[in-house]
Amino acid sequence: MAREVVARWPGLTLDMEGAANEGAARADVIVVATPWDSAIPTVGPLRDDLAGKVVISMANALVKEGREMLALIPPRGSVAATVQAALPGSLVAAAFHHLPASEMEDLDSGLEADVLVCSDHAEATTAAMGLIDAMPGLRPLDTGTLSQAAAIEAFTAVCITLNIRYKVHSTLQMAGM
Repeated sequence: MAREVVARWPGLTLDMEGAANEGAARADVIVVATPWDSAIPTVGPLRDDLAGKVVISMANALVKEGREMLALIPPRGSVAATVQAALPGSLVAAAFHHLPASEMEDLDSGLEADVLVCSDHAEATTAAMGLIDAMPGLRPLDTGTLSQAAAIEAFTAVCITLNIRYKVHSTLQMAGM
C-alpha cells in the first residue's frame, strides 16, 4: 500500500515505508484510520505495544441509508472512547473526523479545514495538534476532553450528507476564532 501511495505523486519525495500493524505500533504517534468496526480488532492485539503511546482515532461509526449518512452510537458513546477503553495504557485523542477522505488522499487538493481534537490526555492533545499544524491548510482546535468525541463523530454524518446532497467535498471552518 505504501508503494501505491508514493507512486501517486512521482514528483514528490515521500519518505514512506509500509509495515505490518506491529511495525506501525513502534511509531511515536499512531493514527487509527480504519473503518469504525475494524478499529478495536486492529488495535486490541497491540494493547501492550501501544501502552504509553499517543493513539489518534479518526473513525466515525456511520452507516449510509439512501442518500444520507446516519450516526451509530457505540456503547461507550464514540469510537474514540471505545479505543481508549481497549487501550487503557495509551493516550487516545480523537481527530480528523470531518475531513473528506478524497481530499485527504490528494496531496495537491489544497485542503483547508479546522480539525477538532479532543482527549483526556494533554500529551495526546498536544501531539495531535502538532501533527495537524504541520499539515498545510489545516488548523487544529482543542475541543476539550474525550467526552466531546461522541458529538464530533456523530456530526460527521451531517457533514458527509451535505457533501452527498450538494456533490461537494466541503470542510469545517469555525468563524470568529
